[in-house]
Amino acid sequence: MTRPTTIDFISDVSCPWCVIGLLSLKEALRRVDGLLEAQIRFQPFELNPDMPPEGQNILEHVAQKYGAAPERSAANREAIRASAEALGFSMAMSDQSRIYNTFDAHRLLHWAAGEGEGRQAALKQALFEAYFSRGLDPSDPAVLATLAAGAGLDRDAAAEVLATGRYADEVRAAEARWREEGIGAVPTVIIDDEYIITGGHPPAAFERALRKIAAQDPGGR
Repeated sequence: MTRPTTIDFISDVSCPWCVIGLLSLKEALRRVDGLLEAQIRFQPFELNPDMPPEGQNILEHVAQKYGAAPERSAANREAIRASAEALGFSMAMSDQSRIYNTFDAHRLLHWAAGEGEGRQAALKQALFEAYFSRGLDPSDPAVLATLAAGAGLDRDAAAEVLATGRYADEVRAAEARWREEGIGAVPTVIIDDEYIITGGHPPAAFERALRKIAAQDPGGR
């Protein structure tokens, strides 16, 4: 019997491990097809909420925030690139890449959730590809509107959301909620408001967790 399941995927647009986590989760759901009927809801989390509009060079950012030397930063990027490539995703980050503010991207994702089934997921994927594979700026309104159109959303409506500041309060409230609940790292996956998985795990790890959840009696939780 297929079990209906709600999955909250808490992540940031500029988080590379969130890409890996999402792709791994989707592959795990494919592997357990028939056991779970999952609805994924993308929830906002900003790793760098105070990032200025012009962004910051990735090497400078990582050194400032984590104390990582350029060599260590490059090694970490290579490990991430290899993990993403194994899942069919191209990471094109370099020493010249920049970290950007992602608040407007989260506002647009909030809007997309109400625009039809699958629209938010399509926009999320488009945002990841635009930033990590193409080096585009996810804080640029023109970039965001174009990505929305490519995800099957109305470009003019997306541009209006961005220009008017709509959903800012809703996104800030959601971010505050997750932090109040102790979420301090992403990706964090919350299944049925009860089971929590943190980190960009490989598909096998998500699959094991999903099979355990599917085997439990929903009425006995």
